[in-house]
Amino acid sequence: METGTQKLTEGAEAGTGVFVFEESTSKPEIKWRETVRLFCSNIAALLGFIVLVVFVLAGIFGPTLYPADPFELVAAPLSGPGEFTLLGADYLGRDVFIGILYGTRATLLIALTATLVTVFIGITVGALAGFYGGMIDNVLMRITEFFQVLPPLVFSMVIVAVFSSDILVVILAIAVTTWTTEARLTRAEFLKIKEREYVLAARAMGASNLRMITRVILPNAMPPLVIAITLRIGITIIYEAALSFLGLTDPDVMTWGKMIGLSRDFFFDAWWTVTFPGLAILLVVLCIALVGDGLNDAFNPKLRGR
Repeated sequence: METGTQKLTEGAEAGTGVFVFEESTSKPEIKWRETVRLFCSNIAALLGFIVLVVFVLAGIFGPTLYPADPFELVAAPLSGPGEFTLLGADYLGRDVFIGILYGTRATLLIALTATLVTVFIGITVGALAGFYGGMIDNVLMRITEFFQVLPPLVFSMVIVAVFSSDILVVILAIAVTTWTTEARLTRAEFLKIKEREYVLAARAMGASNLRMITRVILPNAMPPLVIAITLRIGITIIYEAALSFLGLTDPDVMTWGKMIGLSRDFFFDAWWTVTFPGLAILLVVLCIALVGDGLNDAFNPKLRGR
């Protein structure tokens, strides 16, 4: 069997720009076909993925195919489902269905963008700490611990209250308070991988630190990070919904949390104004959790022998 050094040399000679390695005792490269097969064999995860795709398509194309104003008064206040509109109207007469449709785009856009920023911060901090170690590791981990002990939602509320309720501020407020989990996970993976044979071989061949981090170690650290990123999207949706519920997001943007917050006083008189947006949040977060569980099973090498 070829050693990690032999694999490294072949990758370098091929000029691909990406190091792919194989040790005699393990195979760090991801078997994507097998991963996809294992994921698709998980019925719950596959169903969750399909539902998520439907929500994403609704958020992207729904407002274009069904142009309307989610703040427009179109029916009698608190009219029930089927009376004037499909899912009823809220206390001002706004269409609940239109609100959910347009709220899908806003909620998912905020959640995905905030997750990307969160992951970027977390992976950057964790990679630097795990790769360099020593003083850099100590300083970055002390900063991580400082943010970790702060209540994320409360800290996000303070940031939004102090600055503004603009969407960009909301995204940054969520991101800067929730990156610690990804940072610690990335650091742990880097500490585990950086001493392996193929990494030492890359260092011996003169690979720069940046190349070592981005081309050698990070690709092989991605499986647990992919799972964490997937679950982070669901957590971010909940954070965004909480901020919207409290009225701390842009008042001109309709989101699911805002719909619940504005109609919470009318729940017992008009259950549909709160229930349907709440079900949307519940369904999306549940499907994300199912997808995350399916990815965990698919990436777990212990399951490949089953």
